[in-house]
Amino acid sequence: MPSLQTALPPELANNVIRLYRECLRRAKYIGHRQHNTELVVGMVRDQFKRHMHERDPEKIQKLKDDAARGLINHMLYESEKVTGRKFSNNS
Repeated sequence: MPSLQTALPPELANNVIRLYRECLRRAKYIGHRQHNTELVVGMVRDQFKRHMHERDPEKIQKLKDDAARGLINHMLYESEKVTGRKFSNNS
């Protein structure tokens, strides 16, 4: 199965630190809008900290894909709100 990271810019997808920072930015944005910034940011930090010593390349790739999926989903959600156009066929 191809990596979801191909939908992200390579400088973001190939660099875990940049991916982490972008996830934190999105978490702060979502948290601010929902008035629970500390909770959402804490969840992102916990996920990255929990897996920071992972050495298995396949598991690392899966974790990076999961993070990329979260970013892509949020970007699509925000785009749908702005344009009023649905990008998914669900519902």
